[in-house]
Amino acid sequence: MINGYVIGESLRPGAEFAPAGVRLRAVRRLDVSASATDAQPGRWTLVEWEADEALAGPLAVALADVLRPENGWYADFTAGDERVVVFAGRVFRYRRGDGAGREAAVAYGRSVGTPEHQLDWRE
Repeated sequence: MINGYVIGESLRPGAEFAPAGVRLRAVRRLDVSASATDAQPGRWTLVEWEADEALAGPLAVALADVLRPENGWYADFTAGDERVVVFAGRVFRYRRGDGAGREAAVAYGRSVGTPEHQLDWRE
């Protein structure tokens, strides 16, 4: 089972994240004003979802298609022993614990403007 979330504010205007097989778990609003950058909103909407592990590839593609490229927005989740990190138009998949795979995703995040303190996904 995959458990993940997408930040509502990270979606491109007009984009829809509705891949087949995804089930809604919860929607939450958070005050992140203490850690958001000036280019990010101070309140985020977390849309938590779940899906079968077999859908990891299509989910990653669906996220890559809807995320805003500005400010390095990303989404991440685990699928089995893999970590999947998705930016607008780009997907990174690596085995959890693979330092080189993680560093490639982090380096890409830096290159597209992800704030350093937000490059902190769990292994």
